[in-house]
Amino acid sequence: MEEQVGLIWHRFITRAADTRHPEAAVTLTEIKRTGGVMFRALGGDGGLEVEAANATEHGARRSLLQRIAGSGGKVELAWRDEQSLRLPAVIDYFPSSQLNRDLYIWLAALAVGDHQEEEAWFSKNQRLTRKTLEAYPGIRPRYQRLVAAHLIQRLPMEKLPAAERVQEQAIRKALQEPGSVSRLPAARRPPQPVPLWLHPFPPIAVAAPAGSSDDEGAAGGGKSNTLEDDARRRTAERAEKPKAEDRGLITIRMENIFSWGEFMNLDRGSEENEDLDNAADTAKDMDTMSVSRDAKASAGKLRFDLDLPSAAEDDTVIGEGILLPEWDFRKQRLQPDYCRLVPMIAADAAPCPLPEALRKTAGRLRAQFQQLAPARTWHRGQQDGCEIDLDAYLRFTTDRAAGHLAISDGLYRDLRIGARDLACLLLADLSLSTDTWVNNHARVIDVIQDSLFLFAESLAATGDRFAMFGFSSRKRDPIRFHQLKCFDELYSASIRGRINAIKPGFYTRLGAAIRHSTNLLKDEPAERRLLLILTDGKPNDLDKYEGRYGIEDTRQAIHETRQLGLQPFCVTVDTRANDYLPHLFGTGSYVVIHKPSQLPQELPLLYARLTA
Repeated sequence: MEEQVGLIWHRFITRAADTRHPEAAVTLTEIKRTGGVMFRALGGDGGLEVEAANATEHGARRSLLQRIAGSGGKVELAWRDEQSLRLPAVIDYFPSSQLNRDLYIWLAALAVGDHQEEEAWFSKNQRLTRKTLEAYPGIRPRYQRLVAAHLIQRLPMEKLPAAERVQEQAIRKALQEPGSVSRLPAARRPPQPVPLWLHPFPPIAVAAPAGSSDDEGAAGGGKSNTLEDDARRRTAERAEKPKAEDRGLITIRMENIFSWGEFMNLDRGSEENEDLDNAADTAKDMDTMSVSRDAKASAGKLRFDLDLPSAAEDDTVIGEGILLPEWDFRKQRLQPDYCRLVPMIAADAAPCPLPEALRKTAGRLRAQFQQLAPARTWHRGQQDGCEIDLDAYLRFTTDRAAGHLAISDGLYRDLRIGARDLACLLLADLSLSTDTWVNNHARVIDVIQDSLFLFAESLAATGDRFAMFGFSSRKRDPIRFHQLKCFDELYSASIRGRINAIKPGFYTRLGAAIRHSTNLLKDEPAERRLLLILTDGKPNDLDKYEGRYGIEDTRQAIHETRQLGLQPFCVTVDTRANDYLPHLFGTGSYVVIHKPSQLPQELPLLYARLTA
């Protein structure tokens, strides 16, 4: 009975204290694409991804009902850092869904001018607001509506102590007239949060020491996955594991029963928590997660790391490796000879026929692609050829008989095959993330393999020069570059055997693979040279290549490719690719295949459209 009464009381007081409007809520998922486009269109950093911001403690005064209910202590505010633009996962501050949507758009526009300068948050937000309103006058009515609606929701002035009242007056004036207040008056408590401004003190994740992740936790091997139902980011810190010691008699403080420890013993090699739902709920309520290096809790269990296969089981290495540069976006310079790429070839791949399941599709594609092959045409007026050009010969004899000057050049004609003058290099991502399953029917690597088979069958029908390579990496040395078909090789059963032998590798250091592919393709004499990149996710690796660093290096490599007159184009099955591919390739230079199972049929047809 006591439990039921307590539950009823909790629901009643929580609802009474709640100032949100869930019926008018707008989620980041709904507005993410619009907000990202708005941010970039107004001049925002194209390399930033739009991510969900986690709630943080604000420490400001709350209403009596909120204090009784124990709610209202956290708030989700927007901010931007080196990696992403953080917006609230849900905005339901206002009773109108249009106002909540307008707030997303306003925050995206406000963050455009934030360049991480050292400046007091109060004056900084005023400066950004004034700058945004001056640069984009059309957004002013939207901002004024947001300010008017927000001021109604703030705690009444008469309920605040004198010092906080002065502080509140300054904030209200700064909202209505940005730039009119030079500094924020001091008070014992922090001011009430302002959702129309950027976070005053955004959480900063503590970076791991150099090398801390290079040799651990590599079992994932592919791209990082996030839970769709909780996209919020948490602040992390590295901590030492508390030492176990005999404390003697333990005294229990009852208030500790309802709190969670700051230290979490996480072992990615095993799962020791049986109550996963409870653990997930606990994690959602934590602002900071402390992680330490310690494997003692799992000493009796198997731990493993990705390592290079032995030479006897691996592909054959061709040469000693190729040194390549890499772009450091923080220093804005190219680091020479920073990566080592190792060309490899599957020596023991037995020649094989085309898989039976692909033969019908391959036959249809070959018939379509044969129509792309240039027709045989007669070239007239030649000095030499397969037969005499009767028209030219009659003109010559007539002119000579009439006593005119007659030249005997160009009396032949020749039947020649036209040339498309194209060269294409297909670069396939063979990272470990391709080992994931597609609709429980096939793995991504199987889909890529079928795509390579059909792509080669189609291009062989046109006579276009093409090459195919695969790649994966484990840090900057080595970057494995698998030779499937070179430009000078004829498509044959041996090539099909190499395609049949591909398997998931390690990580995706895409910049180096693009640079080496560019060096191979630029030597082709064709007029049009296409670099076709096939991948399933964003660039990443064990070291600092994860995140913005890898994105910017890849973008620079693509820029270098275009400067040489080559045409890069990306085909991906990553559903989140629209977050970063526009920054990498620009509009019109990539395509997202939303159903990976359709990739084998779509890839050759895409090539036909690109080279039409």
